[in-house]
Amino acid sequence: MPVLTIGQFSLVVNVLSFTFAAMLASFIFFVLARGQVLPKYRPALIMSALVVAIAGYHYFRILESWQGAFALVDGAYQPTGKPFNDAYRYVDWLLTVPLLTAELVAVLSLPRDRSVSLTWRLAGAAALMIILGYPGEIAGTVTERAIWGFLSTIPFVYILFVLFRELGPAIERQPPQAQVLVRNIRLLLFATWGFYPIVYLLPIVGVSLLSPEAVLSVQVGYSIADVAAKCGYGLVIYAIARAKTEAEGGLVPSDAEAKPAIAAGS
Repeated sequence: MPVLTIGQFSLVVNVLSFTFAAMLASFIFFVLARGQVLPKYRPALIMSALVVAIAGYHYFRILESWQGAFALVDGAYQPTGKPFNDAYRYVDWLLTVPLLTAELVAVLSLPRDRSVSLTWRLAGAAALMIILGYPGEIAGTVTERAIWGFLSTIPFVYILFVLFRELGPAIERQPPQAQVLVRNIRLLLFATWGFYPIVYLLPIVGVSLLSPEAVLSVQVGYSIADVAAKCGYGLVIYAIARAKTEAEGGLVPSDAEAKPAIAAGS
């Protein structure tokens, strides 16, 4: 790890802390918002809550690891010799990326056989993408990194194919407002996921990831991408579920809500 100024070290601490707080706040929101959508859309919000809960835990551990990897000496943060465990991110992605694809399928409310097929295919491809990418991340040579990067790109391209081609007919059957949201969420997924291969490719094109500027860019960039890809993505999933709930007539009032209404009418 490089020597960092106080400002550089604090920037990463603040960004990691913000990301943890965003995940926690999103978890609370998704749990409380379940009652605002029809029951058939609630599994999508449950998965959104799981995604940010898993990510929040891992960002807490990343923050701990970052703080343990440096010590303030003579006005600068020097490496302590304790390794900074950035592999927490891959553990997080292995669990959350398949869930991100599954919650999109869940909120579309497709026929059961179609939904099950798409979920397994997309979630399986997402897990394979992460599994194939990790050996390249820890590879000792640029050649190994390039090979594993190429292999992990294959399931990524397959996911894009399914999202932008196979889901087209299903999107057309959604209510008008939901159609716009589903198209936007595909673009959000593509934009946020696109940041990760950029960082992955940097050593291949000769950029060192060990300079202070590179370390800061990776940590800040990954964190912003994760907030968009998990919290932001989950909020769009909620908006889709809410739009479809309203298009289908909304929720039937519970007994507790119906009794005051009946009393007022009498």
